[in-house]
This record gives sequence, C-alpha cells and structure tokens, in this order.
Amino acid sequence: MDAAAGKPNRILVIIVAIIAVLVVAALAVVFSRGEPALLDESTPQGVVQRYSAAVIGGDETAAMAYLTEAARTQCVDFQRASTDNLRVTLVSTTERAASADVRVLIVVSNGSGPFGNSEYQAEDVFDLVKTNSKWLIDSSPWQLRVCANRAVKP
Repeated sequence: MDAAAGKPNRILVIIVAIIAVLVVAALAVVFSRGEPALLDESTPQGVVQRYSAAVIGGDETAAMAYLTEAARTQCVDFQRASTDNLRVTLVSTTERAASADVRVLIVVSNGSGPFGNSEYQAEDVFDLVKTNSKWLIDSSPWQLRVCANRAVKP
C-alpha cells in the first residue's frame, strides 16, 4: 500500500518540477530581450537611433552632437513635446552619396481613455547630410526636435 500511495506523489512532484522549469525558461526569455541592438553609428539609421534615444532619454547635450549647425539653431522659443510615452520605429532608409532620408513611425500614447489606451501614430522623416564623412541630422520630426538657442523662461 505504501508503494501505491508513493506513486501519485512522484508524478505530482515531476509535474510541478516541469512547470517550474517552464516558468523559469519563460522568465529568462522575457528578461533577456532588453533594449534593441544598436545600429552602426556610421549609418544614417544608426545616427537617427542614437539621436532619438538621447532625446527620449532627456539627454539634449548628447542629441545635439548628431545635429548639423543649422539644425541646432533653426528653432526659436520652441517647446518640445513630451517624450514620456513616445516610441520610434524605423520604416525605411534612402541613402545617397551626400544625403539620406530616414523614415520613421512615431507612436505617442496618451494615458487611458474610456475605451483603453489612447494613442496616435505618424510617419515622418529625418533628413541627414554627410559632413566630413559623418552623418548628421539636418531636420527632424517636431516631436524629437531639440534647440540649442531655446530661450530660458524664468
């Protein structure tokens, strides 16, 4: 009788162990995904990726390093939109000898509404120029624009 009573317990232990292994494997997959891989900084899309990450992260100084002189000073009294709920996805890149266009999809989430999360998306383009064999952003979508000459408000 003891052998018969022990058999269901072993099966239960094996089932629980299998479930535990599956849970650990699922958690490992979820937590190992992390950030997207960085694209090569010598490519137009790599520059746009790093610039966008700097702007979204609030590091305007780092973002400015990816802009042409004209792009740094093209706006006056400009107030950038919030980047708290902003996602940027690469759509396509058109590269020429001295210029490039990087088309992106910008998705903005605005909290929750009565029917769930409210969000909108827009496709826009970054214009880049090659200066001294380095790609620089000459114009960017308004949601991701930073200004060096922005007036400081008291």
